[in-house]
Amino acid sequence: MKTPELGPNMYFTINISPADCTGCNICVKHCPVSALSMVPAKDVMVKQQAEFDAAEQIPNIDRAKLNLNIPKHVELLPHYFEFPGACAGCGETPYVRMLAHLFGDKMVVANATGCSSIYGANLPTTPWTCDANGRGPAWSNSLFEDNAEYGLGMRLALNQKRDNLKALLFELGIGNVEQMFDETDTLKQREIESNLRKQLANIDGDRARLAESLVGEIVDKSVWVIGGDGWAYDIGYGGVDHILHSGENVNILVLDTEGYSNTGGQQSKSTPFGASMKFAIGGKDHAKKDLGMIAMMSGAYVAQIAMGANQAQAIRAFREAASFNGPSIILAYAPCIAHGFALQNGPEHQTQMVQTGAWPLFRFDPRLIDEGHNPLTMDSNVDNPAPLEEFLKTESRFGAARAANPQFNKLVDLAKANNAYKSELKKHIAQFAMLNKPNVKENGEG
Repeated sequence: MKTPELGPNMYFTINISPADCTGCNICVKHCPVSALSMVPAKDVMVKQQAEFDAAEQIPNIDRAKLNLNIPKHVELLPHYFEFPGACAGCGETPYVRMLAHLFGDKMVVANATGCSSIYGANLPTTPWTCDANGRGPAWSNSLFEDNAEYGLGMRLALNQKRDNLKALLFELGIGNVEQMFDETDTLKQREIESNLRKQLANIDGDRARLAESLVGEIVDKSVWVIGGDGWAYDIGYGGVDHILHSGENVNILVLDTEGYSNTGGQQSKSTPFGASMKFAIGGKDHAKKDLGMIAMMSGAYVAQIAMGANQAQAIRAFREAASFNGPSIILAYAPCIAHGFALQNGPEHQTQMVQTGAWPLFRFDPRLIDEGHNPLTMDSNVDNPAPLEEFLKTESRFGAARAANPQFNKLVDLAKANNAYKSELKKHIAQFAMLNKPNVKENGEG
């Protein structure tokens, strides 16, 4: 695909590693120019693997030339998460890969036990990697019940190290320290780091050596707490709530498969009306917990995304969350093999789900309140939803409940009413936030 905005004779290409392909068929089905096809790996292994290995030697494009609002350009960023051993067609890994593309060279990850910790650390291998400079995500796994607190601890430790570095630089009389720490552009932060190393190398004493050991902290890290809905909605919810009300710059990514995918397919509080799961064989008979609406009450940045339905919206949510100086949470719909549909159809399936109003796309940015704007942006149409009944027929988790429960149609009606109610309630909350914005006064009064 020609990519003239990046220069003359520039092309966007996809190079496949046959040794690592899982055969999910998604790339073939959704290639916009129909350039890909499925063939037996043995027929192309030697030649195509050699071509892939050669493509890996192509230099990275200067990040400053890329428009990171465009999905194609995001794909041209260095890879920091590659070849995960997840199920073929897994709906979780595209979000993690995109996150790593955007922030991988300065990212710190606290990962809750679950699918993402299994394909994230199937030791002795891991899909997390680093670039030519040796930079990459720092990743560690914690338990269901304490992963949010684990990630918050990482943020507090990084804050302490930055504060210590700042104090040392003041003490040593080096440059305009406040200006250094106010810089938010990562490339400029790297330049400041390089200059500081040179200056500190010429200063004798233990304080200078201590500052040298901390100088990497001039690049503020992007802290991400990652886990599934069983962690975020259920077992680890107390910690998630603690982050949302902490005021600390921590980002949460919830990979929402609407059930316990890694432990046998039990229902979670994220499981929707009518879905057949373990302990809800006839279909869950109460509403899905609306974690997004709960988070809107906390003052955090909140977004709900479905990459297959709207890639650009997902990228924008990630970038807005990372730039928000405070807690953020992103709820990402992740199709799972347990849902009972062909995962090669994942993008269309996500689009259909969004169109029914069962998974509305939105972004809630509290910064907009201070600018006099509505903080809620609905990125999908919730006023004229597509028929939910038709969508439910496409997944066996609903088909099984329909077969087992003669009252299934009542669950569908409840689901439709609940979807509409929750969407309208979000709009009301946003309007209320605007109407009740506190008056800001001078001298700290208000």
